[in-house]
Amino acid sequence: MKTETAMFGAGCFWGVEQTFREVEGVTATAVGFAGGNIADPSYRDVCYKNTGHAEVVRVEYDPNLVTYEKLLDVFWNCHDPTQLNRQGPDIGDQYRSVIFAFSPEQEAAAEDSKERLAASAKYQRPIVTSVEPAPPFYRAEEYHQQYLAKRGMKSCATTIHE
Repeated sequence: MKTETAMFGAGCFWGVEQTFREVEGVTATAVGFAGGNIADPSYRDVCYKNTGHAEVVRVEYDPNLVTYEKLLDVFWNCHDPTQLNRQGPDIGDQYRSVIFAFSPEQEAAAEDSKERLAASAKYQRPIVTSVEPAPPFYRAEEYHQQYLAKRGMKSCATTIHE
């Protein structure tokens, strides 16, 4: 089976990971950090220091079962891409909306989907999501992996961040 990789930041990674885990064709997910200025940061580093990292979900998928464009649709629909450096109650640049592209094709598809969404007038405010080349991914601590699934939860609505 051939797999490809995608990486998205859409706020707190717990709920975003759960959303992608439910997509047919997604073979694996991992939560972590990307886009910052220090190697191998901890969750506490990202939350309490100025690391520049975003909380992200790395998605492994079978392109024969799900397209990158479908993953982009999931991304756009699982958060508010008009909020700068926040999602819901979570505030800070680690919660920014970002698509990290692993190839020129992914970058073009992401930019195209962003332009289509902006033209659709779904949102009254501008879309602030950035599309960037994929930087190194740093896996978060094990207790963050599949955080909601391990607790039998589908969303972050009742969780308190540790």
